[in-house]
Amino acid sequence: MISSLLAALLLSSPADAPAVQATVPAPQISAAAVGQDAPTDLGDIVVEGARLEDTARSFVREVGAPAANRGLARWRNGICVGVANLQADTARYIVDRISDVTREVGLQAGEPGCEPNVLIVATTDANAFTPQFVAMRPRLFRVGGAGMDRGGDALEAFETNDQPVRWWHVSVPVDDRGAIAVRLPGVCRYQCAETMDFAPQLTQNASRLQANTGDDLKRIFIIVDVDRIGGVSLEQLGDYLAFVALAQVNPDADTSGYSTILNIFQNPTDTPALSQWDMAYLKGLYDAEMTRASVGAARQEVANSIVRTRRQMTAAEDETPETGSE
Repeated sequence: MISSLLAALLLSSPADAPAVQATVPAPQISAAAVGQDAPTDLGDIVVEGARLEDTARSFVREVGAPAANRGLARWRNGICVGVANLQADTARYIVDRISDVTREVGLQAGEPGCEPNVLIVATTDANAFTPQFVAMRPRLFRVGGAGMDRGGDALEAFETNDQPVRWWHVSVPVDDRGAIAVRLPGVCRYQCAETMDFAPQLTQNASRLQANTGDDLKRIFIIVDVDRIGGVSLEQLGDYLAFVALAQVNPDADTSGYSTILNIFQNPTDTPALSQWDMAYLKGLYDAEMTRASVGAARQEVANSIVRTRRQMTAAEDETPETGSE
Protein backbone atom coordinates (compact mmCIF):
# COMPACT_ATOMS: atom_id res chain seq x y z
CA MET A 1 0.00 0.00 0.00
CA ILE A 2 2.75 2.48 0.91
CA SER A 3 4.56 1.62 -2.33
CA SER A 4 1.43 2.42 -4.36
CA LEU A 5 0.98 5.75 -2.58
CA LEU A 6 4.62 6.63 -3.22
CA ALA A 7 4.15 5.76 -6.88
CA ALA A 8 1.16 8.11 -7.02
CA LEU A 9 3.25 10.88 -5.49
CA LEU A 10 5.94 10.31 -8.08
CA LEU A 11 3.40 10.73 -10.86
CA SER A 12 1.73 13.89 -9.54
CA SER A 13 3.10 17.20 -10.75
CA PRO A 14 3.62 20.35 -8.63
CA ALA A 15 1.71 22.54 -11.03
CA ASP A 16 -1.36 20.28 -11.10
CA ALA A 17 -1.83 19.43 -7.43
CA PRO A 18 -5.31 17.91 -7.03
CA ALA A 19 -7.92 18.88 -4.50
CA VAL A 20 -8.25 17.31 -1.07
CA GLN A 21 -9.53 13.78 -1.31
CA ALA A 22 -9.28 10.64 0.78
CA THR A 23 -7.09 7.60 0.34
CA VAL A 24 -7.70 5.29 3.30
CA PRO A 25 -5.69 2.04 3.24
CA ALA A 26 -6.30 -1.17 5.14
CA PRO A 27 -6.59 -0.80 8.93
CA GLN A 28 -3.70 -1.81 11.16
CA ILE A 29 -3.73 0.49 14.19
CA SER A 30 -6.93 1.18 16.11
CA ALA A 31 -8.35 4.57 17.00
CA ALA A 32 -7.95 3.68 20.67
CA ALA A 33 -4.18 3.79 20.19
CA VAL A 34 -4.32 7.55 19.74
CA GLY A 35 -7.03 8.33 22.31
CA GLN A 36 -10.56 9.69 22.00
CA ASP A 37 -10.80 12.41 24.69
CA ALA A 38 -12.98 15.30 23.54
CA PRO A 39 -11.14 18.63 23.29
CA THR A 40 -12.37 21.77 25.02
CA ASP A 41 -12.40 25.32 23.73
CA LEU A 42 -9.32 27.43 24.39
CA GLY A 43 -11.16 30.70 23.96
CA ASP A 44 -9.58 33.90 22.66
CA ILE A 45 -5.83 34.28 22.44
CA VAL A 46 -4.51 37.03 24.69
CA VAL A 47 -1.31 38.80 23.69
CA GLU A 48 0.14 40.49 26.74
CA GLY A 49 3.18 42.76 26.81
CA ALA A 50 3.66 42.79 23.04
CA ARG A 51 1.96 44.33 20.05
CA LEU A 52 0.03 41.95 17.83
CA GLU A 53 2.26 42.88 14.90
CA ASP A 54 5.42 41.99 16.82
CA THR A 55 3.94 38.69 17.94
CA ALA A 56 2.92 37.80 14.38
CA ARG A 57 6.40 38.59 13.06
CA SER A 58 8.11 36.52 15.74
CA PHE A 59 5.74 33.58 15.21
CA VAL A 60 6.34 33.58 11.45
CA ARG A 61 10.08 33.77 12.04
CA GLU A 62 10.01 30.94 14.59
CA VAL A 63 7.59 28.56 12.90
CA GLY A 64 8.19 29.07 9.18
CA ALA A 65 10.68 26.64 7.60
CA PRO A 66 10.95 27.29 3.85
CA ALA A 67 13.49 25.71 1.52
CA ALA A 68 16.94 27.29 1.57
CA ASN A 69 16.92 30.89 0.30
CA ARG A 70 13.25 30.68 -0.64
CA GLY A 71 10.03 32.20 0.68
CA LEU A 72 7.26 30.36 2.48
CA ALA A 73 5.48 27.94 0.17
CA ARG A 74 1.76 27.18 0.01
CA TRP A 75 -0.55 24.85 -1.87
CA ARG A 76 -1.77 26.47 -5.08
CA ASN A 77 -5.22 24.83 -5.33
CA GLY A 78 -5.72 22.00 -2.88
CA ILE A 79 -4.29 18.86 -1.37
CA CYS A 80 -4.97 15.16 -1.59
CA VAL A 81 -4.43 13.24 1.64
CA GLY A 82 -3.34 9.60 1.83
CA VAL A 83 -3.23 7.77 5.19
CA ALA A 84 -1.49 4.43 5.71
CA ASN A 85 -1.38 1.94 8.63
CA LEU A 86 -4.40 3.23 10.55
CA GLN A 87 -7.82 1.66 10.87
CA ALA A 88 -10.34 2.98 8.40
CA ASP A 89 -12.41 5.03 10.87
CA THR A 90 -9.31 6.68 12.31
CA ALA A 91 -7.88 7.39 8.87
CA ARG A 92 -11.21 8.76 7.70
CA TYR A 93 -11.42 11.12 10.67
CA ILE A 94 -7.92 12.47 9.96
CA VAL A 95 -8.63 12.95 6.25
CA ASP A 96 -11.95 14.64 6.97
CA ARG A 97 -10.45 16.94 9.59
CA ILE A 98 -7.61 18.04 7.32
CA SER A 99 -10.19 18.57 4.57
CA ASP A 100 -12.29 20.79 6.84
CA VAL A 101 -9.32 22.98 7.75
CA THR A 102 -8.25 23.09 4.11
CA ARG A 103 -11.64 24.51 3.13
CA GLU A 104 -11.41 27.06 5.93
CA VAL A 105 -8.22 28.53 4.46
CA GLY A 106 -9.81 28.80 1.02
CA LEU A 107 -8.48 25.71 -0.78
CA GLN A 108 -10.55 23.15 -2.63
CA ALA A 109 -11.75 19.87 -1.22
CA GLY A 110 -12.63 17.20 -3.74
CA GLU A 111 -13.92 13.66 -4.02
CA PRO A 112 -12.12 10.40 -3.17
CA GLY A 113 -9.82 8.86 -5.75
CA CYS A 114 -7.15 11.54 -6.12
CA GLU A 115 -3.39 11.02 -6.27
CA PRO A 116 -2.06 11.96 -2.81
CA ASN A 117 0.37 14.80 -2.36
CA VAL A 118 0.15 14.58 1.44
CA LEU A 119 1.05 11.12 2.74
CA ILE A 120 0.58 10.33 6.44
CA VAL A 121 2.06 7.03 7.63
CA ALA A 122 1.63 5.59 11.13
CA THR A 123 4.29 3.33 12.60
CA THR A 124 5.32 1.94 15.98
CA ASP A 125 9.05 2.66 15.40
CA ALA A 126 9.59 5.79 13.34
CA ASN A 127 13.36 5.81 13.76
CA ALA A 128 13.64 2.37 12.18
CA PHE A 129 10.93 2.93 9.59
CA THR A 130 11.76 6.41 8.27
CA PRO A 131 15.22 5.70 6.74
CA GLN A 132 13.76 2.64 5.01
CA PHE A 133 10.86 4.76 3.82
CA VAL A 134 13.17 7.38 2.33
CA ALA A 135 15.30 4.69 0.68
CA MET A 136 12.24 3.34 -1.17
CA ARG A 137 12.06 6.45 -3.38
CA PRO A 138 14.83 8.90 -2.40
CA ARG A 139 14.12 11.14 -5.40
CA LEU A 140 10.74 11.99 -3.89
CA PHE A 141 12.54 13.59 -0.95
CA ARG A 142 15.51 15.25 -2.72
CA VAL A 143 14.22 16.06 -6.19
CA GLY A 144 17.40 17.80 -7.29
CA GLY A 145 16.02 21.21 -8.20
CA ALA A 146 17.24 24.38 -6.50
CA GLY A 147 15.10 25.68 -3.64
CA MET A 148 12.91 22.60 -3.30
CA ASP A 149 13.77 21.30 0.19
CA ARG A 150 15.75 22.14 3.32
CA GLY A 151 18.83 20.10 2.40
CA GLY A 152 20.68 16.95 3.38
CA ASP A 153 21.17 17.80 7.05
CA ALA A 154 17.46 18.43 7.48
CA LEU A 155 16.64 15.15 5.74
CA GLU A 156 18.98 13.29 8.09
CA ALA A 157 17.22 14.95 11.03
CA PHE A 158 13.87 13.84 9.56
CA GLU A 159 15.13 10.27 9.51
CA THR A 160 16.64 10.23 13.00
CA ASN A 161 14.76 12.60 15.33
CA ASP A 162 12.69 11.23 18.21
CA GLN A 163 9.61 13.42 17.77
CA PRO A 164 6.14 11.84 17.92
CA VAL A 165 5.34 13.34 14.51
CA ARG A 166 7.93 14.21 11.87
CA TRP A 167 7.45 15.70 8.40
CA TRP A 168 9.27 16.48 5.18
CA HIS A 169 8.08 19.18 2.79
CA VAL A 170 9.04 19.45 -0.87
CA SER A 171 8.24 22.74 -2.60
CA VAL A 172 9.01 24.16 -6.03
CA PRO A 173 9.75 27.71 -7.25
CA VAL A 174 7.10 28.74 -9.80
CA ASP A 175 6.19 31.79 -11.85
CA ASP A 176 2.88 33.59 -11.51
CA ARG A 177 1.20 31.02 -13.80
CA GLY A 178 2.36 28.13 -11.64
CA ALA A 179 4.97 26.98 -14.16
CA ILE A 180 8.13 25.43 -12.68
CA ALA A 181 10.85 28.08 -12.43
CA VAL A 182 13.92 25.87 -11.87
CA ARG A 183 15.70 23.20 -13.86
CA LEU A 184 14.76 19.69 -12.79
CA PRO A 185 16.78 16.55 -13.54
CA GLY A 186 15.36 14.75 -16.54
CA VAL A 187 12.78 17.44 -17.33
CA CYS A 188 13.06 19.12 -20.73
CA ARG A 189 11.09 20.52 -23.67
CA TYR A 190 11.15 19.84 -27.37
CA GLN A 191 13.85 17.33 -28.41
CA CYS A 192 15.97 17.60 -25.22
CA ALA A 193 18.94 18.25 -27.51
CA GLU A 194 19.88 21.85 -26.77
CA THR A 195 20.93 23.37 -23.46
CA MET A 196 17.93 25.71 -23.48
CA ASP A 197 15.59 22.72 -23.82
CA PHE A 198 16.29 22.01 -20.15
CA ALA A 199 15.79 25.60 -18.97
CA PRO A 200 12.44 26.76 -17.54
CA GLN A 201 10.41 29.36 -19.44
CA LEU A 202 9.32 32.17 -17.14
CA THR A 203 7.26 35.32 -17.23
CA GLN A 204 9.39 38.18 -15.92
CA ASN A 205 8.51 41.17 -13.75
CA ALA A 206 10.59 44.28 -14.46
CA SER A 207 10.47 45.50 -10.85
CA ARG A 208 13.30 44.66 -8.47
CA LEU A 209 10.88 44.89 -5.55
CA GLN A 210 8.22 42.58 -6.96
CA ALA A 211 8.90 38.85 -7.01
CA ASN A 212 9.31 37.08 -10.36
CA THR A 213 8.74 33.71 -8.71
CA GLY A 214 6.87 32.25 -5.77
CA ASP A 215 6.86 28.86 -4.10
CA ASP A 216 4.27 26.10 -4.32
CA LEU A 217 4.15 23.10 -2.04
CA LYS A 218 4.59 19.91 -4.07
CA ARG A 219 4.37 17.06 -1.55
CA ILE A 220 4.55 16.39 2.18
CA PHE A 221 5.42 13.20 4.04
CA ILE A 222 4.25 12.95 7.65
CA ILE A 223 5.30 10.06 9.91
CA VAL A 224 3.32 9.44 13.11
CA ASP A 225 5.00 7.32 15.79
CA VAL A 226 2.00 5.91 17.67
CA ASP A 227 4.19 4.72 20.56
CA ARG A 228 5.26 8.31 21.26
CA ILE A 229 2.04 10.31 21.02
CA GLY A 230 1.09 9.63 24.64
CA GLY A 231 -2.22 11.03 25.87
CA VAL A 232 -2.94 13.11 22.79
CA SER A 233 -6.53 12.68 21.59
CA LEU A 234 -7.53 11.83 18.03
CA GLU A 235 -9.05 15.30 17.71
CA GLN A 236 -5.79 16.94 18.77
CA LEU A 237 -3.76 14.74 16.44
CA GLY A 238 -6.04 15.59 13.50
CA ASP A 239 -5.65 19.32 14.13
CA TYR A 240 -1.89 19.01 14.53
CA LEU A 241 -1.60 17.10 11.25
CA ALA A 242 -3.78 19.68 9.51
CA PHE A 243 -1.44 22.47 10.56
CA VAL A 244 1.75 20.78 9.37
CA ALA A 245 0.04 19.61 6.16
CA LEU A 246 -0.87 23.18 5.21
CA ALA A 247 2.28 25.06 6.27
CA GLN A 248 6.03 24.58 6.28
CA VAL A 249 6.70 24.20 10.00
CA ASN A 250 10.12 24.17 11.63
CA PRO A 251 10.27 20.90 13.64
CA ASP A 252 12.64 22.60 16.10
CA ALA A 253 10.49 25.70 16.65
CA ASP A 254 10.04 26.91 20.22
CA THR A 255 6.32 27.68 20.39
CA SER A 256 5.98 27.60 24.18
CA GLY A 257 5.10 31.30 24.25
CA TYR A 258 2.15 30.95 21.89
CA SER A 259 -1.32 29.45 22.05
CA THR A 260 -0.88 26.83 19.32
CA ILE A 261 -1.71 23.21 18.54
CA LEU A 262 2.03 22.71 17.99
CA ASN A 263 2.37 22.46 21.79
CA ILE A 264 0.23 19.35 22.24
CA PHE A 265 3.10 16.98 22.91
CA GLN A 266 4.51 19.28 25.60
CA ASN A 267 1.20 20.40 27.14
CA PRO A 268 -1.68 18.27 25.79
CA THR A 269 -4.23 19.61 28.26
CA ASP A 270 -3.46 23.25 27.42
CA THR A 271 -3.81 22.91 23.64
CA PRO A 272 -6.95 20.84 22.93
CA ALA A 273 -7.50 22.04 19.36
CA LEU A 274 -6.38 24.46 16.67
CA SER A 275 -6.36 27.81 18.42
CA GLN A 276 -7.55 31.11 17.00
CA TRP A 277 -3.89 32.00 16.64
CA ASP A 278 -3.30 28.85 14.56
CA MET A 279 -6.21 29.65 12.25
CA ALA A 280 -5.07 33.26 11.93
CA TYR A 281 -1.62 31.99 10.89
CA LEU A 282 -2.98 29.55 8.31
CA LYS A 283 -5.54 31.97 6.87
CA GLY A 284 -2.98 34.77 6.88
CA LEU A 285 -0.48 32.57 5.06
CA TYR A 286 -2.97 31.81 2.29
CA ASP A 287 -4.39 35.33 2.11
CA ALA A 288 -0.98 37.02 1.79
CA GLU A 289 -0.19 38.34 -1.68
CA MET A 290 3.43 37.07 -1.62
CA THR A 291 4.58 39.71 -4.09
CA ARG A 292 7.82 40.89 -2.47
CA ALA A 293 11.16 39.80 -3.91
CA SER A 294 13.03 39.96 -0.58
CA VAL A 295 12.61 36.88 1.63
CA GLY A 296 12.39 39.14 4.69
CA ALA A 297 9.81 41.39 3.06
CA ALA A 298 7.81 38.35 1.97
CA ARG A 299 7.70 37.10 5.57
CA GLN A 300 6.54 40.55 6.64
CA GLU A 301 3.71 40.25 4.11
CA VAL A 302 2.63 37.03 5.81
CA ALA A 303 2.85 38.62 9.26
CA ASN A 304 0.75 41.59 8.11
CA SER A 305 -1.81 39.21 6.64
CA ILE A 306 -1.98 37.29 9.93
CA VAL A 307 -2.65 40.53 11.81
CA ARG A 308 -5.46 41.48 9.40
CA THR A 309 -6.96 38.01 9.66
CA ARG A 310 -6.79 37.98 13.45
CA ARG A 311 -8.52 41.34 13.68
CA GLN A 312 -11.22 40.22 11.24
CA MET A 313 -11.81 37.09 13.33
CA THR A 314 -12.10 39.18 16.49
CA ALA A 315 -14.49 41.63 14.84
CA ALA A 316 -16.67 38.78 13.56
CA GLU A 317 -16.85 37.27 17.04
CA ASP A 318 -17.78 40.63 18.54
CA GLU A 319 -20.69 40.87 16.09
CA THR A 320 -21.95 37.36 16.86
CA PRO A 321 -24.78 37.46 19.45
CA GLU A 322 -24.32 35.29 22.51
CA THR A 323 -26.41 32.14 22.75
CA GLY A 324 -29.61 32.82 24.66
CA SER A 325 -29.49 36.58 24.28
CA GLU A 326 -32.61 38.49 23.20
